[in-house]
Amino acid sequence: MKDKSIKQRAKDVKQKPEERIKNFREVAEGYTEEQAVFESTRCLQCRKPPCVKGCPVEIDIPGFIKKISEKKFDEALNVIYNTNLLPAICGRVCPQETQCEERCTLARKGQPIAIGKLERYVADRGGQHISYSVPADRSVMRHKVAVVGSGPAGLACAAELAKCGVKVTIFEALHEPGGVLTYGIPEFRLPKKVVKREIDLLVKLGVEIKTDMIIGKTLTVDDLFTMGYRSVFIGSGAGLPSFMGVPGENLLRVYSANEFLTRVNLMKGYLFPEYDTPVITGERVAVIGGGNVAMDSARSALRLGAKEVYVLYRRTENEMPARKEEYEHALEEGIKFAFLVQPREILGDENGYVNGIKVIHNELGEPDESGRPRPVPIPDTEEIIPVDSVIVAIGQNPSPLIPATYSNLKTGRKGNIEVDEETCETNVPWIFAGGDIATGAATVISAMGMGRKSARSILKRLQNPETDK
Repeated sequence: MKDKSIKQRAKDVKQKPEERIKNFREVAEGYTEEQAVFESTRCLQCRKPPCVKGCPVEIDIPGFIKKISEKKFDEALNVIYNTNLLPAICGRVCPQETQCEERCTLARKGQPIAIGKLERYVADRGGQHISYSVPADRSVMRHKVAVVGSGPAGLACAAELAKCGVKVTIFEALHEPGGVLTYGIPEFRLPKKVVKREIDLLVKLGVEIKTDMIIGKTLTVDDLFTMGYRSVFIGSGAGLPSFMGVPGENLLRVYSANEFLTRVNLMKGYLFPEYDTPVITGERVAVIGGGNVAMDSARSALRLGAKEVYVLYRRTENEMPARKEEYEHALEEGIKFAFLVQPREILGDENGYVNGIKVIHNELGEPDESGRPRPVPIPDTEEIIPVDSVIVAIGQNPSPLIPATYSNLKTGRKGNIEVDEETCETNVPWIFAGGDIATGAATVISAMGMGRKSARSILKRLQNPETDK
């Protein structure tokens, strides 16, 4: 037992920084079979596995890892599929280090099991030929459910319902499904062929996906009920960008991170001129923010040809919400970080283009409502940083369209749809919501957890319709 606990986890191969900044190929190549089997043998197979409690979708983590150690890879994938039909996505972008891996018993004295890398391995290995099905629940098979949004919450909800035989239709506003998985996360972190492969599995389960359908414009929520959908799940995400409210945000080459990443990813700007979506950044780029979206924006700008990319964050490295791995990758690639600085104004030339950003230096004060130290500006410490473009990545707000066009829904002060904590049902019977539209911007896996919880609640309502409020 002691020998196992001191072993170092298997390391996968990554592109060298000097190579990967010139392309959008995936940074990490993933485990080989030998590495995956070795890593799986480190698992202690705890009787009461704490890692499962750290997983928002409650994957049987010791169960699938044991199958890997036995080289039963198809069985390992099916163990995961019992609770999660998007393992190749989750294995890449979920913050395992603060969830399942953080609770791993081995983490107390050394390195936890690389749960995410193992999940990715079995998904990549088996995703081409594994299909999954479970006996359908005949009591719910006659019902139709509408899912609004094909992001992580919507996909998880649809998958759980479809496995039980419910007829599910996903309504997606954009021309490709996947939500933030498609428009927000760059190719070098999450290849779009991986997203497509896992969405295709849902289609095989019988899920219908209708793109270019804006609920609140193309159709209303009432229209969905009129069309015969028994229940509606709203997973429309957090697509409304936040801005700083400083002078100069209307200048040319000031991007919200949403717009910038959508151009790069969904509109294939990273493949210009093969796709006619030029994304012009200039040679010096400033990215405002310290989360994963800021890291994605900065690293994308570098790959698009910027010579210098600065991430400006108003607190210190210790308070940055970005994943440690993404921060380390950015450092390796030459991204420059300026901490304890806060933009005061974006400056422009006579033609309206950005040519600089004025910042003021901060010091940390007492904790604010987030629990982190409040950044306090230091008088007379302003300076100007010459830049050609600015990307604002300070957060996203819940999409306002559905609450604005369906006023019966109760919303919070930030525009989020309020839901019951246990069931994810809104104040309107048979309407459920989950993911960023309910919580504000959060993680892929937490959105999936809410989608799955909503599906369970919808199933109970379909099985017992007399429980209507």
